[in-house]
Amino acid sequence: MPSQIIVDNAYVTMWYHPDKKIVHHKIHKFIFGDAFQDLLLSGTEVLRKNGAQKWLSDDRFNSVLKKEDLEWSETQWAPATAKAGWKFWAIVQPEKVLGQVAMQRLIDKYASLGVTARLFADPNEAMTWLEKQ
Repeated sequence: MPSQIIVDNAYVTMWYHPDKKIVHHKIHKFIFGDAFQDLLLSGTEVLRKNGAQKWLSDDRFNSVLKKEDLEWSETQWAPATAKAGWKFWAIVQPEKVLGQVAMQRLIDKYASLGVTARLFADPNEAMTWLEKQ
């Protein structure tokens, strides 16, 4: 079954891979505010509707999240998404070091929600790891 495009705009493209049951996004440029929240909420809905547990975040072209977006993702989005079934998260790290540090913090925090996450430099390696989970 072919991949489905869920979101496609100047900031991000999101796909759902039905055969693998993987939600997958690729950020094209710094994303924040409503566009950021819409992206994550769209992914949560796809994950929940399809009984998926895996998410690939290709964040190479993103940077450090704005404080409001970080707080929202930690307090609202992540707990709701974990409750919807999210278990495995492959992250292709941002190229900027500050973004990498922020992602490590999220990995540690989301582990308490039952989400197993791993960092990658290459999106193909990230996908391969997710497929094995």
